[in-house]
Amino acid sequence: MQSPLFNHAEQQSQERYVIQNPQLLRVSLTGQDDVLARKGAMVAYQGLIDFDGEYQTPNQRRARARTGEGLDLMRCSGQGTVYFANLAQHVHIVEVEQDGLTVDSAYVLALDSTLHTEVIAVDSQYGVSGTGKYQLNISGRGKVALMTSGQPLMMQVTPEKYVSVDADAIVAWSTGLRVQMQAQTTNSSVMRRRGNTGEGWELSFLGQGFALVQPSEVMPPQNAAIGQGIAAQFGAGQHGAHAQNQNNAWN
Repeated sequence: MQSPLFNHAEQQSQERYVIQNPQLLRVSLTGQDDVLARKGAMVAYQGLIDFDGEYQTPNQRRARARTGEGLDLMRCSGQGTVYFANLAQHVHIVEVEQDGLTVDSAYVLALDSTLHTEVIAVDSQYGVSGTGKYQLNISGRGKVALMTSGQPLMMQVTPEKYVSVDADAIVAWSTGLRVQMQAQTTNSSVMRRRGNTGEGWELSFLGQGFALVQPSEVMPPQNAAIGQGIAAQFGAGQHGAHAQNQNNAWN
């Protein structure tokens, strides 16, 4: 049998994390180094791999219930190769070091089990009054695979040049950066503008590091359901084949 499909064979590499293609992550397990992945993100595997729900501490459960921020993870262990993907989003591997990484948990695909995660509030941590935003701090040493809707933009932040990002487009940033949260339109300027700009909250980053931005202000549907009851069998419902939005905004 011949087909161009056979050009998409497995990537051969000794690395633990490999980008199989822009939307597919390949992780190698040796039996001593578990990986934590988004629940349901496995699309294929080879070898002797065990999948188990990851235990959440009482503090993690309380933080998730209070803020909506957190990770629903499964633990993958054993020896072999696992492939992960989610809604055909673009996958990126980040090496987390001493500086740490702050990320929206909706964009985490997989991470080393040695990394530590903690929910933080942008407003209370950085003294921003009013409406805030909860994020996830990832610390330690290891790798994390992030997802973006489309190819992202990596913006360098320096003491001489701060960066402002739409709060709905930001994916992750260096934990050491100082963050200021503000509305794009202030009370003093709203009367001078010609109509609504359509912009809402933005985050300004100061210090030394980076900010990762995706070319979309729409997050992927979490726990998306095709439909309910018999409708699910026929592709009906908000995310079904017969839904109004036929364009897959998360590719």
